[in-house]
Amino acid sequence: MSLALATLIHEWRRYQAAVIALAFSGVLILALFGLISGLFRSLTATLDRSRADLIIMPPKVESIFGPIAIELPGRIAPQIYLSPEVRDLSPWELSGADWRNIPGPGNTQRRVYVLVSMVDPAPNAITLPRDFSKATMTALQEPLSVVVDRSALGALGVKVGDMAILRGQTVVVRGAVEGYASVQSPQVFVSRDSMIRLGLMSQGDRTGPLLVRLEDPAKAVRVRDALNARANGDYRAWLPADLSRANERAFMEEQIIGIVLGFSFFLSVLIGLGITSQTLRGAIASNIREFASLRALGVSMSALRGVVLELSFWVGVAGLVATAGLMAGVLGLARITNVTMALSPGFVALVSGMLMIIAMVSGFLSLGALARSQPAELLR
Repeated sequence: MSLALATLIHEWRRYQAAVIALAFSGVLILALFGLISGLFRSLTATLDRSRADLIIMPPKVESIFGPIAIELPGRIAPQIYLSPEVRDLSPWELSGADWRNIPGPGNTQRRVYVLVSMVDPAPNAITLPRDFSKATMTALQEPLSVVVDRSALGALGVKVGDMAILRGQTVVVRGAVEGYASVQSPQVFVSRDSMIRLGLMSQGDRTGPLLVRLEDPAKAVRVRDALNARANGDYRAWLPADLSRANERAFMEEQIIGIVLGFSFFLSVLIGLGITSQTLRGAIASNIREFASLRALGVSMSALRGVVLELSFWVGVAGLVATAGLMAGVLGLARITNVTMALSPGFVALVSGMLMIIAMVSGFLSLGALARSQPAELLR
C-alpha cells in the first residue's frame, strides 16, 4: 500500500470534507441533468417505446421539439409502401388540449393543459408502447376512454374510474401506467378512434409522423438510406435511436435549459474546487512535521509532491464512490415518488472526469503548503 493511500485511510477524517464536497458537486449536476433528461424522456416516451423500425418525418424537421409542424402529406404513406421491405406503417399523433376534472362535493376543479398521445389499442400495433399491458390496451378500446401516468392522477384531480372533460368532451379514466411521469404537461393516452372524436387528428390530407415496421429489422439502416435517396425532399426517414438523440440534443439546446445546466456545472466546479483545495491544503499543513521528517530522511521535495498528488487522486476516487452512493439514493427516491430521471453513460463519464480533474487541480493548488516541510520544522 502506498504512503498516500495509507495516509488517506488512517486520517480519513481530515479529508472527509473534500470527499463530501466532490460528492455533492457531482450529485448537483447529475441530479439536475437527470431531472431535465427525465423530462425529455417522458415527452418522447411513447415514440421511443413504439414498435417502429423507422420513423418518417418532414424533411426539414430535426426533432419533435421545434417551430415546424410535424405533418406529412397523405400521399407519402403509399410511397413508403413501395419499398418491398416495409411490412406496415401507421401515423402517430401528439397534440395538446385542455383538461378539466369533474369534482365531487367539497372538491375543487382543476384545469390543466395536457399532451394527448395516440396509440392503437391492438395487439402488436406499431404505435402501442412495448410496456403497455393487455389490460391497458383493453381499457383504451372503449371510445373516449383515457389512460394516464399514475403520478399525474393528483395533478389531474382524478382517480381511475372518474370522468373528466377533455377538449370539451367527457372522457373516462380507465387505467394508469407507470414510467411516463412528466413535471411539465401530463400525458393522456387515447386510441385513434378517441383522437378523431376529440378532433385532435391532423386535418385534411395531412398525417402525423409515420411509424414504419420492416420485414427484417436488421435491414433498417439500408432501408432508411434507400427511402431517403428517393424522397425527393418530401420526407426524411430516421432510425428511432437517431431521432431520439436528435430530440435530446434539441431539447438540451433550449436557451433556458442550457443556461441552467451551464450555471449548475460552473457552480459545481467552483464548490468542489474551493472546498477540496482548502481541505487538502489544511490536511497537508497539519501533517507538516511528518513531511519534514521525510525530508530529514533524504526524501526529495519532488517525491513529496508526488505523494500529495497521489493523495489527491485517491481523494477523487473516494469522491466518485461517495457520488455513486448518493446518486443511488437520489434515483431510488425519484423512483418511489414517480419522478422520471435519466442519466446517459456518456454524461456520467463526463462528470466523473470533471470530479477527478477537480481533485487533481486541488492537489496542485495545495502543493504550496509543502514549502514549510523543512527539517528545521522538527526543532520548533
